[in-house]
Amino acid sequence: MKTSEEQGRALPIVLLGCLLIAAFFLSCFLGRYSLTPRDLFFLFREGLTGLPSGLSASASKVFFRIRLPRILVAAITGCGLALSGSVYQGAFRNPLVSPDILGATAGAGLGAAIALLLNLNGSLVQLIAFLFGLAAVGGTSILARSFGDRNSMTLSLVLTGIVVSALFQAGISLVKYVGDPYTKLPAITFWLMGSLSAAVPSSLPLLAVPLLSGGLPLLLLRWKLNLLSLPDEEAMSLGINTTRLRFIVILCATLITSSVVAVGGIIGWVGLIIPHLARMLVGSDCRFQLPAAMVLGASYLLLVDDIARSATAMDIPLGILTAVIGAPFFLLLMYKQRRSQS
Repeated sequence: MKTSEEQGRALPIVLLGCLLIAAFFLSCFLGRYSLTPRDLFFLFREGLTGLPSGLSASASKVFFRIRLPRILVAAITGCGLALSGSVYQGAFRNPLVSPDILGATAGAGLGAAIALLLNLNGSLVQLIAFLFGLAAVGGTSILARSFGDRNSMTLSLVLTGIVVSALFQAGISLVKYVGDPYTKLPAITFWLMGSLSAAVPSSLPLLAVPLLSGGLPLLLLRWKLNLLSLPDEEAMSLGINTTRLRFIVILCATLITSSVVAVGGIIGWVGLIIPHLARMLVGSDCRFQLPAAMVLGASYLLLVDDIARSATAMDIPLGILTAVIGAPFFLLLMYKQRRSQS
């Protein structure tokens, strides 16, 4: 039976679920092709039952082949980035860690850029992005352990993550330098800024399968993730193999991050600020924080993508918007934390 404290923590997750549903339906209406609530009802009925909606063929095509896949991809992307960010922060015991800082994003970006340069298909792009992302996180972890000590492990992780990210970013620059300036370079540059404009129905399995493969183990292990916040000796005394557990969660989080980068490009800040927001709402207990971050991340990126595709005549790269929103917000969090400590 759940305690009153657990019920109190579950309530914000329920409210966040309502926010996600509202953001989903709002996203269905927004776009250059206007749809009324009545149109949406008949389109959903057509999708669920196969009965003709009675609307024009263009309305069905726009909704089912363009808008709905993009909405679902945005939700899955936000969910995955928030989940991987939360797990990274827990595994490394550092609230400043994110897929960006540890180099997973830059590594996956380099792998995907190389695959795009070589005209590889979607599955190979995802696989190469994953391998490069895993190599980046592994390199960061090994370098931090080699050059840091137990007392400065947090700082070592951040610093080595910056170094590894810089190396992979240099690789991305090299790929852009050798890419064809008329065909490859514009595509790689726009993709690296983060965009879901290329989302199609076939993008969904490329995202959903890795998210389920990496996300389910993380959710099943979420109560053990709480033990990673303890010193390793104390966690091992409770029967937890911290090395193996940390390896599993990093592997799962890197799989999710690499898949997201392979489909939507580099979308920063989501994996950093959403876990902080979730922690403010439900606390640091991973049993509640992970689901809250996933739902909140999905809602957040849905709304940001609505702005990206509706604010101007052209799509605004998502990476620009998430940085514009995320950077000031993170500074505000740091200011509030400093005031609470003083």
